[in-house]
Amino acid sequence: MQTILDSWFVQGMIKATSDAWLKGWDERNGGNLTLRLDDADIAPYRADFHPQPRYIALSQPLPQLAGMPFIVTGSGKFFRNVQLNPTANLGVVKVDNDGAGYHILWGLTDDAVPTSELPAHFQSHCERITATGGKDRVIMHCHATNLIALTYVLENRTDLFTRKLWEGSTECLVVFPDGVGILPWMVPGTDDIGQATAQEMQKHALVLWPFHGVFGSGPTLDETFGLIDTAEKSAQVLVKVYSMGGMKQTITREQLIALGQRFGVTPLASALELYP
Repeated sequence: MQTILDSWFVQGMIKATSDAWLKGWDERNGGNLTLRLDDADIAPYRADFHPQPRYIALSQPLPQLAGMPFIVTGSGKFFRNVQLNPTANLGVVKVDNDGAGYHILWGLTDDAVPTSELPAHFQSHCERITATGGKDRVIMHCHATNLIALTYVLENRTDLFTRKLWEGSTECLVVFPDGVGILPWMVPGTDDIGQATAQEMQKHALVLWPFHGVFGSGPTLDETFGLIDTAEKSAQVLVKVYSMGGMKQTITREQLIALGQRFGVTPLASALELYP
């Protein structure tokens, strides 16, 4: 008989968190991950739920998420340990009917709670549901090394950062034609950074937190991981290029336009028009 530990969503979270740790993106308790589920996903596993689910109020109501279940990583939990003890490091939560709080249905044992970045995740889920017609289900935050490094040496502007990442690897424009949103440095784990991130998520599936990390959104765990991985690979190339003295040649605007036309995507105009 299968238990919730055998479910596609628990197994998917185990793989995503393990892969992110192996990439070096999630040291100690760095990073967090949430996946929006449907009632049908969790219904077969009611026997595994806590007899008396704990209730936690949200700092601000989110009626857009009323009644929705999520699987989330825990606060202070290490990604490397999810595979060893999913029940302690993950939790299935369900937002109540008015969006004022949520019940912890499964996991997060020993009074653990969801990630401190849950406000940023939930607010970003709201915006990505609207922006994608409900297609996007995943929000992932991690400390991708080379993307962080670039925030120290490039101007933290959406148009410039996007253009440089497009030039760093040909596939980038195809994978994230909507570019990369960038916030000013802000204190993490607050409603303010959650609101600012969500505002950028209206326009971009990738949002950088300078000197800290990146937020990514996508329809599946694989797609979201792949989005961040693609941007991080380009950032790694750029770090190497800048360490060797900078670009002597690069992908031109005309070539980026041709790339977009070939793959049927519309590149972010401000990045495309930045220079020839």
